[in-house]
Amino acid sequence: MQERPTSAELEVLAILWELETASVRQVHERLAKEKDTGYTTTLKTMQNMHAKGLLARDDKKRTHVYQALVSQQDTQKSLVKRFIRKAFGGSANKLVMQALGQSQPSREEIEEIRAFLDQIEKKKS
Repeated sequence: MQERPTSAELEVLAILWELETASVRQVHERLAKEKDTGYTTTLKTMQNMHAKGLLARDDKKRTHVYQALVSQQDTQKSLVKRFIRKAFGGSANKLVMQALGQSQPSREEIEEIRAFLDQIEKKKS
């Protein structure tokens, strides 16, 4: 991914990943449920994201319709890699231990984690 989205841009992307396509008004209405933000702020954020190559815009209609050009999975991978590198010195182990230490995972979650670790182990064998 060329551009790393800001936290405000990630909020917009999350909405577009869910809706697939949306107008500025639709995105703004969703954002306004969670935080106090102006319509023009949402508009400017989405225009900037379009200029950065994060969003595509359909200009054929009077109301521009946007869609994400970056996938949720690729964005999450990039952000997690950077986070692990910067906050945990590149150690996934430290990240996982910290995350598990901060929450009370259910028995089902622990079983899912074990199954995931088993898959990783099998791939390395």
